[in-house]
Amino acid sequence: MHCVSSKHLVMMVSFCQGALLLSLAAAMAVYADMKVDCGPDFVTLMWTESRPQADTSLLRLGNCFPTSFSAGEAYFYVDLTDCNFRRLVTGDALVYSNDLTYVASADSYNLAFTHPVVCAYERPKDWYATIYDPVFKTYSLGDLQFNIGLMNDDFSGPAESTRFPLGSIIPIMASVVQETHQPLLLLLEECVAATTPELYPESTMYPIISNKGCLLESVSSRSKFEPRQKSSEIRLSLQTFTFAMGEEVFIHCKLLAWDPNGLDSTKKACHFVKGHGWELLDNLAQSNLCDCCESKCKSRRQRSVASEKHGMVQKAVIGPFTITDVNS
Repeated sequence: MHCVSSKHLVMMVSFCQGALLLSLAAAMAVYADMKVDCGPDFVTLMWTESRPQADTSLLRLGNCFPTSFSAGEAYFYVDLTDCNFRRLVTGDALVYSNDLTYVASADSYNLAFTHPVVCAYERPKDWYATIYDPVFKTYSLGDLQFNIGLMNDDFSGPAESTRFPLGSIIPIMASVVQETHQPLLLLLEECVAATTPELYPESTMYPIISNKGCLLESVSSRSKFEPRQKSSEIRLSLQTFTFAMGEEVFIHCKLLAWDPNGLDSTKKACHFVKGHGWELLDNLAQSNLCDCCESKCKSRRQRSVASEKHGMVQKAVIGPFTITDVNS
């Protein structure tokens, strides 16, 4: 096979038997210019295109359309909290990243492409991860306030990163504030991982907690409930798993605030302990409530309107975060 190569600004374009293998970098050098301005909480991007047949309306920054466009230019003015910008804390840097993509139409001669867009900032000394949404969220239900979030290793504060290597532990804490209520016990009734911030019938899901409080992940990993510091708070050490590696992951949970004296097989927090089997977090002597974790957990009590008043359920979402491959 005979190949001829030519260089443009140290970027290679190769022609082999009439087929053009064109790198994105070379395409940008020859056909387009991109200018990015990283503001304190926003980004502006100007794409200037020299090819008359290119349709600049087909450019996307994350999931955002151009703010304005013309025959040869596309302009974006977006907030860092929009357009699916990814946020990462590394050492002293706070990094926001996204992708500029060209969505070529079926009859277009222009190739589709993706180009990274990155804004890096010096991390303020007093900066904590609660500045961005994925780490901690609050939900109100009546006069109850539910909180759930990603924590640091010792649960003393919010997580400083939303990237977790495969096999590492993700500390998760949920709590309920009960100003006018009698003391309540907080339980995680159900949690599933998904790649979307909302669950749909077609969503791909990975079960973490199911069967009314059974921590399924504890059977095959180091995942476990941590000892309680108070009844209105629950801590989960979740070992990362091989689901949607490198993608944004959301955990959808049902939080249940319940009467501490009303535990049964459907109101519980159970995890599997190697060599012992299923154990109840709040009272080892009642671990028989966890026996149904291997089958179907049903309440022996007849459900009634009165019994439902013992607690309240709140749906909550954590994320996005990313599980990374330690070998990549």
